[in-house]
Amino acid sequence: MEEICKLDLADEQRMKQSVKMQGPSASMGFMGVLCLVACFTFSYGEAEVQGTQMPDSSYANRTTEQQTGCGNKSEHCNSFCVFCDLSFRERNLCYEWLINQMCFEPFNKSMSTLNPKEFCQWNSIKSPYDKFTICTEERADCLLIPWPNKLVERMFVEIHSNYFKSCPTQELDDPPPSIVFALVMTPICLIPVMVVLVVMKTKNGDRRT
Repeated sequence: MEEICKLDLADEQRMKQSVKMQGPSASMGFMGVLCLVACFTFSYGEAEVQGTQMPDSSYANRTTEQQTGCGNKSEHCNSFCVFCDLSFRERNLCYEWLINQMCFEPFNKSMSTLNPKEFCQWNSIKSPYDKFTICTEERADCLLIPWPNKLVERMFVEIHSNYFKSCPTQELDDPPPSIVFALVMTPICLIPVMVVLVVMKTKNGDRRT
C-alpha cells in the first residue's frame, strides 16, 4: 500500500508540473486565436463600410449600355434617358420631375398671362393645354412609360380644379317627345310599305312569265 501511495503521489506531482508547463503556452495560443479573430473582424468591417459608402457614386457612374432602353419619338429622347439614368434611381421619379419642370410650370406661366374670364374660352387656352398634353406624352414615350398614367391624370385634375371649375357646363337636353315619336315610328311604318312593294313586284313578275 505504501508503494502504491508513493506512486500515486509521484504521478500527481508529474501532472501538476505538466499543467504548469502547459499553462503559459495554452494561454498564449488562446490569445493568438483572439488576435486573429479581432483582425479578421476589423478588416471585414472596414471592407463593408467601404463597400457601402457613397451608394449614389456607383449608380451615377453607370454607362449608357446599362440603361433600360429609350424611346425615339423626340430628338431629345436620348438626352432625357441619359439624364434620368444618371440622376435618378427610378425613371418614374425622373418623369415626375421632368413634367413638373418642363410641362406643368410652363403651363401655369401661360395661364397666368390670361385674363380669368378667358379661362373658359377654348380659343384662348387651346395652345397651352395642347402643349402640356404633348409635353407629358412625349417624355413618357422617351422614357418608355405608359401614357396616360396616374401622375398625368392627377395633374389634369389639378389643372381643371384650378382653372376651369367655374366654367359653365351646358348639358345636352333630350329632344321633345314628339320628335322622338316621329323618329321611332317612321322606320316602323316603312317596313310594311316595303313588304307590300316587294310582294307586288313578285306578282307582276309571275304574270309576265
